[in-house]
Amino acid sequence: MGLKREPDFDQFLKVLWRKDKPNHLPFYEHIASPGFIASRTGADFDKMSASDPGFWEIYVDFWIGMGYDCVPMEIPPYLPLTAGHDDALSEGSEALVVISNREDYDKYPWPDESKPIDFSHFETVGKLLPDGAKIVGGVSAGPYEWVSRMLGTIGMSYLLMDDPELVEMVFKKVGALHISAVRQLATMDAIGALRQGDDLGFKTSTFLSPETLRQNVFPTYKAMAEQAHNNGKPFILHSCGQLGDVYEDIIEYCKVDAKHSFEDGITPVSEFKKQYGTRITPLGGLDVDVICRSTEEEVRKYAREQIEKCFYDGYWALGTGNSLTNYMPVENYIAVLEEGINITA
Repeated sequence: MGLKREPDFDQFLKVLWRKDKPNHLPFYEHIASPGFIASRTGADFDKMSASDPGFWEIYVDFWIGMGYDCVPMEIPPYLPLTAGHDDALSEGSEALVVISNREDYDKYPWPDESKPIDFSHFETVGKLLPDGAKIVGGVSAGPYEWVSRMLGTIGMSYLLMDDPELVEMVFKKVGALHISAVRQLATMDAIGALRQGDDLGFKTSTFLSPETLRQNVFPTYKAMAEQAHNNGKPFILHSCGQLGDVYEDIIEYCKVDAKHSFEDGITPVSEFKKQYGTRITPLGGLDVDVICRSTEEEVRKYAREQIEKCFYDGYWALGTGNSLTNYMPVENYIAVLEEGINITA
């Protein structure tokens, strides 16, 4: 299943900035699971780590080999958590808690703000990029996701009542690390756009109240976007859930350039585009459940319908509404991309 197309990141930039019409329909995903990459490439990628020889070569070839103009990647900050359960696919909300009170906060091994992540992986990938391609890079997991792990969802709920100042202190500390990372990443020539994933909600609302997000999370988004813009680069936010109550904050206050993560059962990407598309670029949006459960021909029809609804003005990128999962049929996803290439050939 070949998807040969020479990378041209300038076409993706036209989509992100909503300036000029791209010559082709760009593709974008937030992440791909190691299992999906292994299935697509035939390599044991799901058994490798970032320090293994060949890891990043396989990773870059995976994206470029599917016709992408960019390589999306993220590296976690140096924020140690409580050890989880061996071989667990997921953890309970309180399983990784490291801060429950001010004493825990004071004892926590906070990293040097100037060295929040391992930047060497971006340098490695930058050397592997073919002409025309760029990295879309950022920090793995956002300020909300990190604080909710460090305090626990239940623990944070109690602390918001018992010691809201401590919650604010943790958010500020974590946010400063994210801002520092983005400030440094934005100066790298190999990085063409900055990104942040931070799942703020579920099917009906945000996890935290809009007021709490405005106080503790959105100032960090705003600062990260500013660091990107100061270097002439756009900023992408991936966030799942029903965010209708805070989209104006994300667009007007935070100045996010593009939004990824959509679900037909919440807000279909085509509806989001109608409402907000002149001020923020929607990315992806093809429902993962539809891609996973449908036949190849049904997927092709669905992809063509979404392309017609979302790419009429040139300001959209083709992709899923969430990510490339272990259980997604590779052939169905490749069919989606083939339709994207065919429609603009």
